[in-house]
Amino acid sequence: MTLPYITAEQLASTLSHLDATRAIQEALRRGLDPAAGPARVTVPLRNGEFLLMPSETSGFAGVKVLSVAPGNPARGLKRIQGVYVLLDSETLAPLALLDGAALTSLRTPAVSAAAADALAAETIEHLVVFGSGPQALGHVAAMRAIRAIERVTLVARDPERAEVAARTVNARVGTTADVASAQLVVCATTARTPLFDSGLVRDDACLIAVGSHEADARELDSAIMARSLVVVEDRATALREAGEVAMPVEEGVLNPETLVSLRGLMADEHTVDFSRPRVFTSTGMPWEDLVIAAEVYRRS
Repeated sequence: MTLPYITAEQLASTLSHLDATRAIQEALRRGLDPAAGPARVTVPLRNGEFLLMPSETSGFAGVKVLSVAPGNPARGLKRIQGVYVLLDSETLAPLALLDGAALTSLRTPAVSAAAADALAAETIEHLVVFGSGPQALGHVAAMRAIRAIERVTLVARDPERAEVAARTVNARVGTTADVASAQLVVCATTARTPLFDSGLVRDDACLIAVGSHEADARELDSAIMARSLVVVEDRATALREAGEVAMPVEEGVLNPETLVSLRGLMADEHTVDFSRPRVFTSTGMPWEDLVIAAEVYRRS
């Protein structure tokens, strides 16, 4: 039997950013527990790393195999490549293969939008996105799916690449100073150190950081984490893999007991304090890929 292969184009045409966001929200509201799933396995390679991400939920199981090659962009190749194998959870028979990089590019913004839907102000005049790659552009689309946004600014290290990216999403290119006027800030970069001085951040801002899955890398500084309501996919995972969380906890400026889980947020177990910044930091978890892959399969 030849397994169906769901391409990047088919994936994008089957599930919109809003559909993907709602799928994540509904899975959590129906009781999916991120803490119960297996952790991601990272395998170092000479030119990068493998990421193996297995998960199981009602009706489906699956595993994403990604390669991360930091040197690829200089070669004109994608930094992240891979494949997702979707299986029936009863028989464990393979059902389909999906483009792993495209799946990641859809599910990460969907998880961010699911959190931002609860954490961001109802009116967003200014969205600032750090980055110019697929994740940055995907987050622009996902945030526009949940909010009416008046203007979008991209901030990136490479001005020429930023200009090209900005034209594709009807945005302008700006600088870190633009954070001062943003109600919503998304960090979707490969940076290992904070991208801006958090003293610029408004008290009513929502910040999303998705660029790192390592405890010694972060896009936001400790000051903003100490100042904010902090939401994570899962507390144990964040302490292990999220530099935004692990470093300020180690410095003693962030109490891990105050971390709010995304599941608890979706279940309305927490009152969101809109008088101070709200931060959602994500490392990417296997259950997220499975939720989106299963939804795409159902609709295909």
